[in-house]
Amino acid sequence: MYAIGCDVGSQSLKGILLDPSGQIAGQASAAYDVDYPHPAWAQQDSQAWRDALAKVVAELLRETMIAPSAVATLGLASQVDGLVAVDTHAEPLHPAIIWLDRRAARQTEDLRREIAEDEVRAITGLNTDASHVAPKIMWLRAAEPAVVARSSGLLLPGSALVAWLTGERVLDHANASSTLLYDITTRAWSERMLQVTGIDPTTLGTIRAASEVVANLRPAAAAAIGLTPDTRIVVGTGDEHGATLGAGGISPGVVVDITGTAEPICVAASTPIIDATGLVETHGHADPRVWLVENPGFVSGGSVSWFMTTVGGESLAQLDLETSGTTSPGANGVTFLPTLSGATAPRWNDRARGVYAGLSLNHGRAHLFRALLEGCSFALRDIVDRLDIMGLVGDEIRVVGGGARSRLWLQMKADVTGRRVRVLATDEATAQGAAMLAGVGAGIFRDLDEAVERLAILEEEAFEPDPSTRTAYDEAYGRYRRLFDAVEPGFGREAVLT
Repeated sequence: MYAIGCDVGSQSLKGILLDPSGQIAGQASAAYDVDYPHPAWAQQDSQAWRDALAKVVAELLRETMIAPSAVATLGLASQVDGLVAVDTHAEPLHPAIIWLDRRAARQTEDLRREIAEDEVRAITGLNTDASHVAPKIMWLRAAEPAVVARSSGLLLPGSALVAWLTGERVLDHANASSTLLYDITTRAWSERMLQVTGIDPTTLGTIRAASEVVANLRPAAAAAIGLTPDTRIVVGTGDEHGATLGAGGISPGVVVDITGTAEPICVAASTPIIDATGLVETHGHADPRVWLVENPGFVSGGSVSWFMTTVGGESLAQLDLETSGTTSPGANGVTFLPTLSGATAPRWNDRARGVYAGLSLNHGRAHLFRALLEGCSFALRDIVDRLDIMGLVGDEIRVVGGGARSRLWLQMKADVTGRRVRVLATDEATAQGAAMLAGVGAGIFRDLDEAVERLAILEEEAFEPDPSTRTAYDEAYGRYRRLFDAVEPGFGREAVLT
């Protein structure tokens, strides 16, 4: 029997089909849009996820020429920190408020007045931040009370899809831990956080293991996505959790750098260690034996996309070539802060916005682009250095996602962090992690250890730190930190409070 794993991202849905031997037999993807109706808002029509899932399944079946009845299990690794209000039939009642959305700034401030930040972090492992689900529920309750009154479930994107597919409201420990309502130590909903926020846990779903089979496809959902009611659905996990699993990050010391629209930096931990500074958060992991310590990501790939749209560049490869040939470490004094949608490094600040500094008349596009990649690499260094202090980092960083296609960026990450950088052989780590969960559910793999051993294959080439660049990058990193310190007091509040 076959298994399908899907990455339900913020820009597209990507799928991988595993054959009965556990090998990747096919890949497919389908894109969709994000709507930005107001400053700091980001939402999607959750129907687009369903339509994309149907397109991906159809393409996988067409590409591999297998029958729908041959697919034993389906698993999802979905964008976290989103909110979908659904009725009793799992139909959406409101646009999905996704992870990029920061409209709940006022509710976040209200929450900080109700419970101290240190207590929240000790319970949940998280920062009290507008990106998380609880403030978004609080916003929806205040702004759209009729929607909440009609809601049967206040679900995350992945659990909303699973509810539509199976009729069951479930989520795994990784997804639950992104809500600000989960106790990272007891691995259950937190009575304290539920009481403070006034949220009913029955609307959130039941917490179960990511690879556990939920139920078979409902007939209507099976018909909609082109499979049969015999296909079983596993609980699934979050996208960065799936990517970490897909890259083999289930043992402490293996840092996984997920260079997508945002750039989560993740590492497994054997205990629920809490970062007192709040730079990194502690989540549940797709692998229930460990926890996931991560920074949820500064906007890196999103910054590259913004650059290409507003400044220019035919492709990442073309910008790589142009920049490598005409610039050197330090970008000739240009500095960029990767804070176009708030900051998560070197400190969390949802009021932060992007900054270029040090510009003069002799700078061109290549200097601007190099400074952008360097700023993102410096944010990576901030996080890796903190994880190192916490005793969680080995000598290797595994990079997955679109940024792994830039050799300039990969070498820069090695030089800036002082650590070897390796790339996963497949370019779809998140979908691969989802497929691992589905493969365990189908019995293709005995457990996640076997899934990682067979699928988490790295490219042979390794990017080693170049000592000759150390002085230049250290000086540029110092400028980056001084710039952040200087401009942070001036970041305005209007963009997140309107």
